[in-house]
Amino acid sequence: MVRCLAFAVVFFFTACASAQTCIAPSCFHADVVAVADGDTVTLLRQTDAGPRQVKVRLTEIDAPERGQPWGARARQALADKVFRRTVQVAPSGEDRYGRLLARLQLDGRDVNRDMVREGHAWVYRRYATENWLPDEAAARDLGSGLWSLGVGASVPPWEWRRGERQQRRKLAAANPSPAVGSQAFSCAAKRHCREMASCAEARHHLEACDKLALDGDGDGIPCEKLCRQL
Repeated sequence: MVRCLAFAVVFFFTACASAQTCIAPSCFHADVVAVADGDTVTLLRQTDAGPRQVKVRLTEIDAPERGQPWGARARQALADKVFRRTVQVAPSGEDRYGRLLARLQLDGRDVNRDMVREGHAWVYRRYATENWLPDEAAARDLGSGLWSLGVGASVPPWEWRRGERQQRRKLAAANPSPAVGSQAFSCAAKRHCREMASCAEARHHLEACDKLALDGDGDGIPCEKLCRQL
């Protein structure tokens, strides 16, 4: 009996340790202080220099945009999971806007994967390194989350953003951009966000001049330091 009990205790702590094992060499813990949408959060991380806010883009997944069907629900689903919680962060790099790319773990669960499993996000085909397509297919077959909207309403975010960009280009062509100082925007040789004087100018170059490099993460928002508040 004692031997069995000792084995059970060892198994329990081994299982717990395994559930909390970091999936990246540089994991850290941080508090989630804001949820922007279904795949973007802001963390408060304690560093040697004091607390620092870090914006994180969840990897492997692409959730509906805020103006897209199920966008608000995807955001709420993520908030219900992690807002005001301490999560384990497994980073894998940064995007061009300085956002940390990472997977989040909480209570032994992979938050990114659960968003797909529950039908709140797609597997981001372009950047996925994990095979979570069976999870997405299972959610679709069950009609979970966004899949309850039907095929017509469940448009992948990357296709929805492409349609939004095309529509904005048409509007930009029909309505020339306002002036900056005494000069109107034009498709000049500017290519980088650091060369943009305003968000309006960045949007013009993205939408009218088709300079997609300004929108490196493909979310339809160029030069996020100019155009999106943290």
